[in-house]
Amino acid sequence: MQLIGRLADTPAATPTSTGRDVIRYSLGVSSGSRDESGNRKVSWFNIASFSEGPQRDLLLSLPKGTLLYVEAEAKMDTFQTQDGSNRTALNLLQRNFESLSRPKVDNLEGEGAGSAVEEPQSGLGAS
Repeated sequence: MQLIGRLADTPAATPTSTGRDVIRYSLGVSSGSRDESGNRKVSWFNIASFSEGPQRDLLLSLPKGTLLYVEAEAKMDTFQTQDGSNRTALNLLQRNFESLSRPKVDNLEGEGAGSAVEEPQSGLGAS
C-alpha cells in the first residue's frame, strides 16, 4: 500500500515485550475535491515501523505536519473488545518512507506562522 499524507504528530518509539522498539505514528491522507469551505476529506491511518539506524533517527525527528510518502504492508486483524464485540482493524507496517516536505518554521512573530510548507533540500521533489 502506498500513501502520501501529513503526520498527525511526531512519531513515538515504544519498547515491545521482546525489547525491540516500535515506532508508531498517524498519517492524514486527503482525498476528493474540496467542499464549499475549501476542505478535503481526510482519512487517518495508524502506522507501525521497526526501522533501525539512521532511518529510525530520521523518522523520530520529523515534526507534526511533515508530508510523507509511505510504503506499507496492510493487514486486516479481527479482535474482541472487553464488552465481547468483534472488531476489525487495518494494521499498516511501514516498509519504506520518504519525507517529501517539512512544515515551515517561522522565527518571526505574526500571521501565517507555520502555515506554509518548506521544500525538501535534497532528494525527490527538489527543484
